[in-house]
Formats: sequence, structure tokens, C-alpha cells
Amino acid sequence: MKGTHYSVFILCVVGCALCFFVLGVYSAAAQPPPPDDPNSAPIDGGLGILMVAGAGLGLKKAWDARCSGSGDSSHPDAS
Repeated sequence: MKGTHYSVFILCVVGCALCFFVLGVYSAAAQPPPPDDPNSAPIDGGLGILMVAGAGLGLKKAWDARCSGSGDSSHPDAS
């Protein structure tokens, strides 16, 4: 009796694995074709904002380093 339940369980596991495999292969074959130009990446939205913020931060650090090194008091934060 114990061997019968075990074989039914194994049959069910193998059947489920086969179904998942077949469905996975079918869904992988249904993917759209790749774009014509694989090197084109849209740079918009958040990435553009991050680039502008990084450039601004770099300019501010360069300005602060330049002003603190020369002893110039024309910087707005210098008092």
C-alpha cells in the first residue's frame, strides 16, 4: 500500500514538472522580436534628472574647492 501512494506522488510530480516545462517553452517562444538597433537606449526621465543633479553637484564641489583655496570672500557662503 505504501508503494502505491509513493508511485502516485512521483507520477503527479513528474506530470506537473512536464506541464511547467511545456508551458515555459511555449511562453518563451511567444516573445516579441528584438528591436532593430540593439544599441539604442532611451535616456529620459529619471536618468536625465540624475545626470543633471550629478553635474550640478560636481560643479558646486569644484566651485567650493576653488573658492576655499584662493581665500576669495566673494562666495555667497563665505562670511
